[in-house]
Amino acid sequence: MPQPKPNLPAIWRIPACATKMAAYVAWAGIFAMMAVTCADVVLRRFGASVPGAYDLVRISGGVVVAMALPRTTAVKGHVAIEYFFRRMGAAGRLAVDSLMRVLQTGGFVYAACAMWRKGAALLREGEVTPTLQVPVFWLAWLMAVSCLLSAAITLFHLLRPGKEFSL
Repeated sequence: MPQPKPNLPAIWRIPACATKMAAYVAWAGIFAMMAVTCADVVLRRFGASVPGAYDLVRISGGVVVAMALPRTTAVKGHVAIEYFFRRMGAAGRLAVDSLMRVLQTGGFVYAACAMWRKGAALLREGEVTPTLQVPVFWLAWLMAVSCLLSAAITLFHLLRPGKEFSL
């Protein structure tokens, strides 16, 4: 059976594919957190533990937060104040929604720049996790890329209102 063609213009297919891949990485991060936590609890019953369990859960948590952001943005899963929004007329909703998307895009770009600088500072300082000594700069850079992807998704929603952002 042939696959249906994506309904997105070609320029948006790369961010859509990246968003889908990021969601899979987030799911893997949640699984890793659960697996490490469960293994650590079980092993403690036998007098052992998972070495660096705290570090592994902490890193997995950072990956989950970073990688879930684009998908949450794509499905418009962020908190919205519907009570006031529904009381506005169509023109008011369009104006407020457009303004919020412009501000959101700017916020994501600002956050991406700040996280990139933070990652560079962590790399320069040689910051590592307490137990396993894993460098952590890349988590900030991962968050920066995630914020840029979320900014692109928000821009898509601004330019193509009412259209779904998915493959």
